[in-house]
Amino acid sequence: MSKESDAAAIRSQKKGDSSSKLTRNESILSKIRNIGIMAHIDAGKTTTTERMLFYTGIIHRMGEVHDGNAVMDWMAQEKERGITITSAVTTCFWQEKQINIIDTPGHVDFTAEVERSLRVLDGAIGIFCAVGGVEPQSETVWHQADKYKVPRLAFINKMDRSGADFDHVVSMIHDRLTKNAKPIQLPVGKEDNFKGIIDLINMKACYFDQETMGVNYHYHKIPEKMMEKAREYRNELVEHVADFDDHLMAKYLEDEPVDAETLKTAIRKATRFHQFVPLLCGSSLKNTGVQTLLDAVVDFLPSPLDVINPIGLNKKTKEEFEVLPDIEAKFSAYAFKIQIDKYVGKLIYIRIYSGSVKRSATVENQRTGKRERVSRILQMHSNKKKDIGSLHAGDIAALVGPKDIQTGDTITELDYNLLLAEITFPDSVIAVAIEPKTKTDKDLLDESLLKLMEEDPTFKVYQHKETGQTLISGMGELHLEIIIDRLKREFGVQANVGNPQVTYKETIEEPIIADGEFIREMNGKGQYAVVKLRLSPLRLEDLKGGKKNIFVNSVSAEVIPQNYWQAIEESALNSCLDGPLMNSPVERVKIELIDGKFNEVDSSDIAFSIATSMAVNNGFRHSKATIMEPVMLVNVITPLDFVGEIIGDINSKRGKIEHIRPQGMKQEITAQIPMSELFGYSTKLRSISQGRAIYTMEYFKHEKVPQNIQEKILKRVRGY
Repeated sequence: MSKESDAAAIRSQKKGDSSSKLTRNESILSKIRNIGIMAHIDAGKTTTTERMLFYTGIIHRMGEVHDGNAVMDWMAQEKERGITITSAVTTCFWQEKQINIIDTPGHVDFTAEVERSLRVLDGAIGIFCAVGGVEPQSETVWHQADKYKVPRLAFINKMDRSGADFDHVVSMIHDRLTKNAKPIQLPVGKEDNFKGIIDLINMKACYFDQETMGVNYHYHKIPEKMMEKAREYRNELVEHVADFDDHLMAKYLEDEPVDAETLKTAIRKATRFHQFVPLLCGSSLKNTGVQTLLDAVVDFLPSPLDVINPIGLNKKTKEEFEVLPDIEAKFSAYAFKIQIDKYVGKLIYIRIYSGSVKRSATVENQRTGKRERVSRILQMHSNKKKDIGSLHAGDIAALVGPKDIQTGDTITELDYNLLLAEITFPDSVIAVAIEPKTKTDKDLLDESLLKLMEEDPTFKVYQHKETGQTLISGMGELHLEIIIDRLKREFGVQANVGNPQVTYKETIEEPIIADGEFIREMNGKGQYAVVKLRLSPLRLEDLKGGKKNIFVNSVSAEVIPQNYWQAIEESALNSCLDGPLMNSPVERVKIELIDGKFNEVDSSDIAFSIATSMAVNNGFRHSKATIMEPVMLVNVITPLDFVGEIIGDINSKRGKIEHIRPQGMKQEITAQIPMSELFGYSTKLRSISQGRAIYTMEYFKHEKVPQNIQEKILKRVRGY
């Protein structure tokens, strides 16, 4: 308690000297909620968002995912498949609070959309199916939110479905996600008999009028047969959150009645500090419980004033400092998403952390140092746009105008040397060769691929060094299928596509010393540089912050002057893009500069860059190199009858079983399986289980390939 109080006091002192300024900050920023909707595929994220927009008056007719007319699923591919592919942003208002909502995808191939959304959000709603409970992707997105310390609510949806079991889902959340989740609501009935909810804070039952599509709802006494259970759950709730509020703790210890406002204050505080997750329930499709969910967003999720302030880095001094949510401070924002719009061009989605920006302002991209003009500011409602004049701290919106901004860039006012932490995205695991059907399509294909790569940080385009083929890579077969479909529909490109192939990487297994020297004359001027490097293997856990390799300088300025160090480091790391075995990227290597020579007249950045590249390449060629393959985390949910055969099939695919655990009347099998063994797995699983088993997979890590498999890969790549 004391640490939290101290932190709050420090933040309060840092926000400014003027009390009127603090009041203005608080009056504006306290009314903002930046939230995300996250869940496993088909848990009801988009349906829930659709209801939120309806009840807040943003839309006047609710669309349905299964009908292909949901507002937030605006892409043609989303409407056809009934899934969310790209995160969509919208804004609504509830109880005089502005709620900026990002509806995120549930399919693992689009996990980067969730990652970059959570990076800029202040709160989130995790949605769980009352039948399926905590499904594989639910765990993935939950742990992504853990990484960014995002406060959460949990909403157990689909209480009207056959097989719905509220208590079982709560138990799964405790076992797999967090012990700190406690119900603040209970369902009245379930399946066909699901009628409403019990509000444990106010100790009342709430029923939603289906004739008005849930717009009207009424509070009544709790049914007598549920009163004992409601009291029991409320006592557990009070006991858990009493630790976070002195006033509530005093009442609890004195065994005094706890009023609703005291309990709400304690819940809000505990939720903000990641010590509590309020659990709610309902059925979005049946228009039950969504309005009380909106109440919980306003009551319990934090405003920009309540969250941990981001840490910025001064580019010049390298000092770290807090970026305060102050609308009077210098302008700083984070570009978390790029979208190419065929009507307005490049849309740059930003979250503003401090200050404000107006239309026609000139801003600075801290990555490039370039200054660019903001021609338009757009408030987004899915794919619809509304021009606005300005934005301030706490806002999420889109800019039009700047041309050279990428996902993860820090945007500021001029001469503000601030860098915010970048997002780390997972590696792509699957690639296909692509070529234009006609010569006239070539330029259009190249241009379109660059635009798609600008939008999606997990989509890569590169040339195969030996064959000259253009390869595109992504997070899975569905990811690349959507990309190819978009090429045809949005960009009008006709292309031939090859069979999927795995994206391998390379590493070394033993340390090696490597020399490089560049001593010659170029354009009438001498060039001189000599470097000695030690290349050493690293473990995956040795790499932090998304780094692929590490460079260490162990020489003094007397051996090699300091003004050449940056050129050596950049060249060393860039030389890791092509490995010695199959021209794949080399990772998990420590490159240490241990010696060298220079010449005061002839040495230059270019000379040291070339010498370093030669040394790294020499080292890789003479090292004990090995191939690494992508390994996927596969979750299979199957009836008991097929468990043995599915495990046998996983073993035959070089898979490692992590665990087998009950999932209601079924079993969940989690295993690590190499991606190369998983092509066509959906057909094989359907055959084994008579179509009754389902699976999901996500990238887990790259792992060294066994020697016999490596030999087969190299024979196939080299064509013998």
